[in-house]
Amino acid sequence: MRETTQTQNTLRSEARIAHGALHRLRQDLFVDAFAFRPMPPLEDAKVSRWVPWLPERIRHWARWLPHFIVGFFSVLVFLAAFTLSHGTGPVRGILVAGFALLVAAGPAVTLFRPVGAYWISLFAVVLDWFATVAFSSYGGSPFGGAAFPTHLAVMTLVVLRTRPRLAVEMWLVTFAVAAALTAFTGGDAGDLPPVAVFCGMVLISAAAVRAWREERRQVVETLTATAEERSRRTLLEERATIARELHDVVAHHMSVIAIQAEAAPYRVENTPPELATSFATIRENAVAALTELRRILGVVRSEDPDAFVETDPEAPQPTLASLDSLLNSVRSAGLTVEAVITGAPRPLPQGVELSAYRIVQEALSNALRHSPGADARVEISYVLGGLGLRIVNGTPSRLAKPSPGAGHGVLGMRERVQMLGGEMTADHTEDGGFEVAAFIPVANAAGETMAGGSTA
Repeated sequence: MRETTQTQNTLRSEARIAHGALHRLRQDLFVDAFAFRPMPPLEDAKVSRWVPWLPERIRHWARWLPHFIVGFFSVLVFLAAFTLSHGTGPVRGILVAGFALLVAAGPAVTLFRPVGAYWISLFAVVLDWFATVAFSSYGGSPFGGAAFPTHLAVMTLVVLRTRPRLAVEMWLVTFAVAAALTAFTGGDAGDLPPVAVFCGMVLISAAAVRAWREERRQVVETLTATAEERSRRTLLEERATIARELHDVVAHHMSVIAIQAEAAPYRVENTPPELATSFATIRENAVAALTELRRILGVVRSEDPDAFVETDPEAPQPTLASLDSLLNSVRSAGLTVEAVITGAPRPLPQGVELSAYRIVQEALSNALRHSPGADARVEISYVLGGLGLRIVNGTPSRLAKPSPGAGHGVLGMRERVQMLGGEMTADHTEDGGFEVAAFIPVANAAGETMAGGSTA
């Protein structure tokens, strides 16, 4: 009884597998067999990588190279089928030309309707088979036997254009039809097995190429998405770092506003109640803003509890006045650096000072990391309307160690400059070094003086 149940379960499983295979065969080869599926042109990146020496206008047309190759192959098939055919008389000539056109249509149609091209090519094979049987007494088929080799080429193109499993499905249908025709016409089936094996090998190879291409495409998409996600995450981390650093700047100014609003009524005798109330409201709003700033800082604070171990969290944020200590630090690390300041140094808004210091710090760190043994030069220009920065290093004297975070420092510098409405460039120099140039605008001299006074 148990063996009978197991046998029934096995039969049901096999029936389900067979039903699923037939369903996939029907969906792939019969449902919407002549649906319009045009082959897209090659991507510009691939064309530029394969033929970078071609002019740009010709490279644009090179995107359609696979279409030109298939079209040229169809022309060759038509000429071959027409040449191999034989027969006399206008009727036979028309039949030969029509058959040659039918055979050549298979490869061409694969560009637009790949599954439909398979059925057209299979119909040409069946037609050639019946012609061979019908004219066996007159020397064989008048069509020359070009249909089946072309059919194999069409199946290969269809597999390369669609999905690998169509290789098995088209092979089964083709040789099932061939076996049925052989049995129906009473022909010799001796050549059928080796031909089936050879075609199977060709189609399996095409399916492997198609699977490899699809896997490669998915890997490229995954790597691209990973790189974009890593860049986005790095950008968010840099913005969080900038927000933490600017918190002290904004909190300082808000504290000054609160203190001045609290002290203002005591500097004036007989202060009107309305004015005292206004100052009290200003102080309350300033204190509330400070509370919100601390709350925001808690949101963007690093998840690492030891993020501020190396620095004193209560220490003031660095400015360009601390540049000498930074230069001495990198010099002690082995970097020869020269600093040049042009223009009249003047106090700038604290956010500008902090961002300028961080940009110089990051650029010198990159020089130490990526250009060991090179000299560096820091140029700070106090110009009308803003602050100019230029940090350039020469060619490294020895090989740099690989750095997993390459490019993230430049991303952070660019984010700081863009936050302040400035512009920045970072690129290799002609002599093999690297240059970072930035301009941070400052609104006007009056605003700078006010900002400098509040900072002091």
